[in-house]
Amino acid sequence: MNPQLLLAIPLLPLAAAIIAGLAGKLIGRTGAALITIAGVAAACVLSVQVLWALLHGAPPWNAPVYTWLVSDNVSMQVGFLVDRLTALMMVVVTFVSLCVHVYTMGYMRDDPGYQRFFAYISLFTFSMLMLVMANNFMQLFFGWEAVGVVSYLLIGFWYTRPSAIFANLKAFLVNRVGDFGFLLGIAGVLYYTGSLDYQTAFSWAPGIAARTMTILPGHAWSAMTVICICLFIGAMGKSAQVPLHVWLPDSMEGPTPISALIHAATMVTAGIFMVARMSPLFEYSDTALSFVMVIGATTALFMGFLGIINNDIKRVVAYSTLSQLGYMTVALGVSAYSVAIFHLMTHAFFKALLFLTAGAVIVAMHHEQDMRKMGGLRHRMPLTYWTSVIGALALIGTPFFSGFYSKDALIEAVGESHRYGASYAYFCVVAGVFVTAFYTFRMIFMTFHGEERLDHHAKEHFHDVGWDMKGPLVALAIPSLLIGFFTIEPVLFNGYFGSAIRVLERNDVVAEIGREFHGAANFALHSVLSLPLYLAIAGVVSAWYLVLKRPALATSIQQRFSWLYRLLDNKYYFDWFNENVLARSSRALGYGLWRGGDQAIIDGVLVNGSAGAVGWFAGVARALQSGFLYSYAFWMIVGLVMLLGWFLVRL
Repeated sequence: MNPQLLLAIPLLPLAAAIIAGLAGKLIGRTGAALITIAGVAAACVLSVQVLWALLHGAPPWNAPVYTWLVSDNVSMQVGFLVDRLTALMMVVVTFVSLCVHVYTMGYMRDDPGYQRFFAYISLFTFSMLMLVMANNFMQLFFGWEAVGVVSYLLIGFWYTRPSAIFANLKAFLVNRVGDFGFLLGIAGVLYYTGSLDYQTAFSWAPGIAARTMTILPGHAWSAMTVICICLFIGAMGKSAQVPLHVWLPDSMEGPTPISALIHAATMVTAGIFMVARMSPLFEYSDTALSFVMVIGATTALFMGFLGIINNDIKRVVAYSTLSQLGYMTVALGVSAYSVAIFHLMTHAFFKALLFLTAGAVIVAMHHEQDMRKMGGLRHRMPLTYWTSVIGALALIGTPFFSGFYSKDALIEAVGESHRYGASYAYFCVVAGVFVTAFYTFRMIFMTFHGEERLDHHAKEHFHDVGWDMKGPLVALAIPSLLIGFFTIEPVLFNGYFGSAIRVLERNDVVAEIGREFHGAANFALHSVLSLPLYLAIAGVVSAWYLVLKRPALATSIQQRFSWLYRLLDNKYYFDWFNENVLARSSRALGYGLWRGGDQAIIDGVLVNGSAGAVGWFAGVARALQSGFLYSYAFWMIVGLVMLLGWFLVRL
């Protein structure tokens, strides 16, 4: 495999970002758009070429590209590991990014920060590619932090809005909590292996699993368990798992294209990819995998509940992302890493589609996001409506749609697992099917069906979007509809990932599913006998009944269960706890350290106190300087007597 070709894939979006960012005024708005689109399009074509080569017998490529420094025999390098797992992620990231770039031309047409936005999203693509192509922990961490920094810039893109600045700062701080655990995990790998290289670390996995470490006196912990949990804490921040999920809904303050880019195929899936890449380590810790599974199951179900009561079209899709990330995390926890990546792939297409259709509605409604002020838009926006329905059907797991194959395989994998916590996880992912169907079609019915609820301003300024925004919708609708059917067998049951993902034989739940697999069509037809299909149908029917037939009943239920509505409306009080307990305690601690440490000890004692002591001593010494000769003679005699006395004592 040509290393120059591999190097070009991340560098093309980087070069485009630099040109658009630094020379934006020279090349103009059209130039910035075209050069970044060309860079990402070229990266996408080259990524497809790499995947094609790997599928046709080319060996994986694993080698350093540049050595930054060597310290104490630890080599810190830029290097690429390009196997089928990496190639799949590269294609998904670049394709979705390309669709977002094209869509942005229409969505941000009148924005004064047009060139700057294209520079940011192209830079974001570079950062994500560096993350997924890494062959060592140093480069992984570089990409990890780079996507965090660029997401900070994108979420706060409209920096004149206080809510946007609050949201990007919140995302940045919450991710720093996760990154602290991630750094500890990397430090643990370095401590036990003496290397930051993936392959070296993976070869040491059985040895690390046999070691213990003492964190609290008298309690020995498995070294592998501690390392894996620390690494997963990083994934909890980046992939928005409970309780580090609070930043993701607020990140909707950014423009809609970055919602699709960050929440569909790139930043939030980085944690899922990382755990799958680290499967050789996680397989040696059942405790860590149970922890991963329980956190994912809790996120999948309880974040879905929040989508039920939300009326902001973008936030409903955001809570859907939280829930689906929980599904992927559950799959990781039952050692179904290939299923998690498969769901990541299908989810990237239909979730990007749903975000972009939501953005099309927002633009058409003159930037109105409240679904209670919409309704009946299917006649005004037919293409947006049908592509949105395709995305919704894929999301709820409709047979033969892409989301069905990945979600149903995921649920079956959890059902096959006997790991501690699997029963709880299975309940959450099955119950989540009804919840997902309900809030998804509640959004569809409130937005596109029923009577029009547009106000006078929205009706007067309503306009359907152009093909620069419709084109990406069609491009994403096709894989949302078809890709699951054509890829489930090779990706899950024909050894697509090869050695990229390692599963111990006792944990191989995907192999158990494979024994009953008899083709994609039979897999879909078999769902007629399964509970998830009927739960999905029940969710759609319930949404139709409460939104279109008996909206008064929905209001009555809300009033009767007002305590539950308040709990969901306040997002389980996570934000309240963070702001009133953690943040306030941190500020109180900082105030105490400032008053007691800085002012009292450092300024009061060390700085002002030492200066005062010198002044006092100088005042005393000054009193001895009388200027009279007899005074000096007297003190000389006193000194001489003391010196003689000391000398006689020594004798």
